[in-house]
Amino acid sequence: MVTRRTIVQSLAATPIAVLTLQSQGSAFFMARAQGNPIKIGSKNFTEELILGEMYALLLQNAGLTVEDHFNLGGTEVAQAALVAGEIDLYPEYTGTGLTVVLGIPIETVTSATPMSGTPAAGEGESVAQTVYKTVADEYKKQFDLVWLDPSAFNDTQALAVKKAFADEKGIKTISDLARIAGDLIIVAPSDFVERPDGLKGLEDFYGMKFKDVLSVEPGIRYQALQDDQAQVVLAFSTDGQVAGFDLVLLEDDKELWPPYNVSPVVRNDTLTANPGIANALNPLAAALTNEVMSGLNWQVDGPDKKEPADVAKAFLQEKGLISG
Repeated sequence: MVTRRTIVQSLAATPIAVLTLQSQGSAFFMARAQGNPIKIGSKNFTEELILGEMYALLLQNAGLTVEDHFNLGGTEVAQAALVAGEIDLYPEYTGTGLTVVLGIPIETVTSATPMSGTPAAGEGESVAQTVYKTVADEYKKQFDLVWLDPSAFNDTQALAVKKAFADEKGIKTISDLARIAGDLIIVAPSDFVERPDGLKGLEDFYGMKFKDVLSVEPGIRYQALQDDQAQVVLAFSTDGQVAGFDLVLLEDDKELWPPYNVSPVVRNDTLTANPGIANALNPLAAALTNEVMSGLNWQVDGPDKKEPADVAKAFLQEKGLISG
């Protein structure tokens, strides 16, 4: 029986209680559902909201009670809530986990001489696999957090400009943009200036200095670009607005940004008490390609303005991942 989930608008003040279960099998899951719900978080942009809704629906379908703690804010807020036990899981990106949470430069992980305790990018292993293994190992070691299966899509960061602007200036790569960046304004989320894979990375890798940075909430970045308040936007490769607004993603020709495959990151104690979480969430990973995720995002951010919950439910039903 699927239990209706509880909608929660803010973080719970009380810690997660310790749950002792004696039974096994279906009784195990029913006991957990009647006790402490699984608290699902998300960051504060469209893709995270859709993914959070998907996780909630999949866990409900598996018979677990869940609480929504969506729209928490940026990475630091979500990670802190997870470590503190105020949420049990949320969608995180491998590249963000690597560079922002762990503070590991991408070139360190993929160099010929591996960092102690982490694998090198060797023959037969892609950079994406190496990054995933690194964050999975380090999160378990440092925070006792578990990364489940990573998505097929890679929502890497990117710089985007209007097609007419790219054609006028002859811009195809970030190096091309760097030559005129001093005359340009970039619009980006508020944490862009401080992130090592944000403004500092662009300065270090490309020697790029913008005229100004317009810091806004993630959801209004593209509106600022459309209103000509900026000439450049910090984009993500699966943003629906890229195709919807006919923008050009500039080639990251110096490979500043690592892969950003998304995965549910779960507290180990929660996963131990509820091993069915992995079985419920892992089948989603292969279904989410770049094209699919971009299309789902555009259903929310485009002219249809659908709710993330409706988009998530329709997709999961279409793929047979939840019952009608």
